[in-house]
Amino acid sequence: MRRTILTFFCLTLVTVVPAFAQDTISGKWSGDWGPSKFDRNQVTTEFKLSGKSVTGTVNSEGKVIQVKNGTYDPNTKAFHMEADAPGPGNRIVHFVIDGKLENDMLTGSWNHDTRKGDFKISKQ
Repeated sequence: MRRTILTFFCLTLVTVVPAFAQDTISGKWSGDWGPSKFDRNQVTTEFKLSGKSVTGTVNSEGKVIQVKNGTYDPNTKAFHMEADAPGPGNRIVHFVIDGKLENDMLTGSWNHDTRKGDFKISKQ
């Protein structure tokens, strides 16, 4: 009986712990983004991972926008999200963001319309 309980406990740990260890996306992040190394904007984000889906918010220059179509693949560490931000003249600007996670740092690229740039955020 004791051996059965110990075996069950070990199998549970082997199954459950890796699932929690893979959630490196959830939490608060901060950093910057911009079209060049001379034109940067501060950004803070808060992400929540559920399976491979990412939800959350992005706050830059006092504008808070919701993450859309967010995904994270823990095997490849690839991150993707989209966001609609208010633009000039009541126009909606659709951002597409792709990145990769490495050592609690998300780096990658963004684009909208004809503009593009990069971003770098680190987990708080």
